Amino acid sequence: MAMEYRPLDLITYDEISAVGISSDDAKRLCSELAAIIDEHGSSGPATWTSISRRLLNPDQPFAFHQMMYYGCYKGYHSDTPPAWIPDRETAVKTNIGQVLERRGKELLGMRYKDPISSFSDFQEFSTLNPEAYWNMVLEEMRISFFVRPSCILQENTCFPGGQWLPGAVLNSAWNCLNLNDKRSMDDVVIIWRDEGDDSLPVHRMSLKELRAEVCLVANAIETLGLSKGSAIAIDMPMTVTAVIIYLAIVLAGFVVVSIADSFAPVEISTRLTISSAKAIFTQDFIVRGDKKHPLYSRVIDANAPRAIVIPTTVSTYNSELRSGDISWLDFLGRVKCSEPNEYAAVEQPVGAFTNILFSSGTTGEPKAIPWTHATPIKAAADAWCHMDIHKGDVVAWPTNLGWMMGPWLVYATFLNGASMALYNGSPLGSGFAKFVQDAKVTMLGVVPSIVRAWKNANCTAGFDWSNIRCFSSSGEASSVNEYLWLMGRAQYKPVIEYCGGTEIGGGFVSGSLLQPQALSAFSTPAMGCTLLILDGNGNPLPRNTAGIGELALEPTIFGASSTLLNADHYNVYYKGMPVWNGKVLRRHGDEFEYTTGGYYKAHGRADDTMNLGGIKVSSIEIERVCNGVNNAILETAAFGVPPFGGGPEQLVIAVVFKDRTSSSQINVDQLKQAFNSSLQKKLNPLFKVSDVLIVPSLPRTASNKVMRRVLRQQFSQLSKHSKF
Repeated sequence: MAMEYRPLDLITYDEISAVGISSDDAKRLCSELAAIIDEHGSSGPATWTSISRRLLNPDQPFAFHQMMYYGCYKGYHSDTPPAWIPDRETAVKTNIGQVLERRGKELLGMRYKDPISSFSDFQEFSTLNPEAYWNMVLEEMRISFFVRPSCILQENTCFPGGQWLPGAVLNSAWNCLNLNDKRSMDDVVIIWRDEGDDSLPVHRMSLKELRAEVCLVANAIETLGLSKGSAIAIDMPMTVTAVIIYLAIVLAGFVVVSIADSFAPVEISTRLTISSAKAIFTQDFIVRGDKKHPLYSRVIDANAPRAIVIPTTVSTYNSELRSGDISWLDFLGRVKCSEPNEYAAVEQPVGAFTNILFSSGTTGEPKAIPWTHATPIKAAADAWCHMDIHKGDVVAWPTNLGWMMGPWLVYATFLNGASMALYNGSPLGSGFAKFVQDAKVTMLGVVPSIVRAWKNANCTAGFDWSNIRCFSSSGEASSVNEYLWLMGRAQYKPVIEYCGGTEIGGGFVSGSLLQPQALSAFSTPAMGCTLLILDGNGNPLPRNTAGIGELALEPTIFGASSTLLNADHYNVYYKGMPVWNGKVLRRHGDEFEYTTGGYYKAHGRADDTMNLGGIKVSSIEIERVCNGVNNAILETAAFGVPPFGGGPEQLVIAVVFKDRTSSSQINVDQLKQAFNSSLQKKLNPLFKVSDVLIVPSLPRTASNKVMRRVLRQQFSQLSKHSKF
């Protein structure tokens, strides 16, 4: 993409006008660009920082932003040029910056210089000194224990990752609700709006109000007569009510079973069976725009246990219920105690389960992954360290309690004293964009497909996102162009890329507000994590050496899983892995690259790679090139198919167009030639597309990962009968 742009000092007034800038603005921009070049030169990070702050704004055509970015980094020595650079004034105000300013020399000794230049040393300190590091984090986040742990980490031959916080007794939900010197009863903890109410003021809930609601629901749960530790499912959108129910279940000593509200009955049934859930909270319908999507009926079809049914609107209060099920009003009305808004948190050992979540389950039965009371601390600590969430922040991340980012958002927000922003509706339109403005969101979490939808529809136009301090992104590999566009919506605030897993309880690789951030790249292992990249023989590459391979994790990760409900944990994560520094490494399964510029790049699952003519390449790399071949293309998926009779894998590209009518107007042979030309020019002259498959949409898991295996299977079946 960058090859198509000219260096900044060669860009003319006519070229700026040609991308849709008015004559007067083009003259002004030419003059200001010349001044920046005189001050900082025509290329490099300092030039880009000045351009992004002084020259660019969200109302300009994105083509002008691209012209400036790619022109600034034309011929740059690295393929991961920084799109955002921290300054000292900002850095010292971050959570880590404040700790290092107070205790840097105590923690790092004479190596300490300042928060920015010493960040990498501090990250290494967090892995080598878990006792000191995690004691500091627990103190900073004001984590309260009923019984304090005997130590932070205890070696145990039965657990490759050790035992964390042995002897500790606590309650994660209580830590979200209790008072400390960073939190008062009047603090706003949830801000929300329902779709369709976009012209109305946002709703706000104080900590006092949230505590009262959670305690009421906890008291009502007691009337169900379930034994402590029983599993209770939640299958509903991530509304204020869902968050209250989630906290109440954990507060009362039960275990949440997370079920995504998009699941079909068979998927709901599978998760209820695996978890042995004794009850389920659900909604009668999900309303999106003028459409009602049934939810309670799917729960019935899944043969769910007793259901507590929340009405979506006042008009659905009288929905007929299955025998034994309870309406929300009747459920709350069962509370007879004299103090319905008070509840004594159930004290639990740190290893007690709080939540059962599930892997995507694309290759058979999904793995059932329990979170303990340590896992919420890991989630919140990541947010404290990497997204810099603290009191006064407003955190939004379109997600669902059925996936790890839902519970992550609960703990990342409340344990850090921030406010959670919830939009009860589709995040893909202008209603959500306006909510981000009106709620004054400071940290906005995204997944790449949402950003792609915003960019294609330009639905953020006209809304003020200037309160955003940073974005964060997870779920799948992102696009440089789409994330350049995203940064431009908020005056070029950074995108903190964040990658981990349900079994980690958070991330193992991330960005940081104390490091330069490159688009679609990670700048650091997460705090407390050590990453290794395995070569083709399964051996770790030397540390800080550029290379690509399957990612492995040093096993001592705070809050990570140590058991599975329906699989052998050791066999899944450790069996067959190499030993490093005396410890067996933990398997993750993603393909990662460590670049010459010192960044990490994700290349999808290790099994989403192909061998094309003896060259190993990831699907993501090919898709990034193919996505830019034609403006009519929405997205592509690349997968390798072995030919009948054996031989090298053949490359197939599945294509989704922005407008379905485009598919009838595109010549497939010409499109294949365009793919080949671009791939051979930008990746490798030996790469060749064998077939192009036009599809209405890409098959995805409910957590939004492209299922290339499904495409491969579909193509193989079709190829038996016809040639594409």
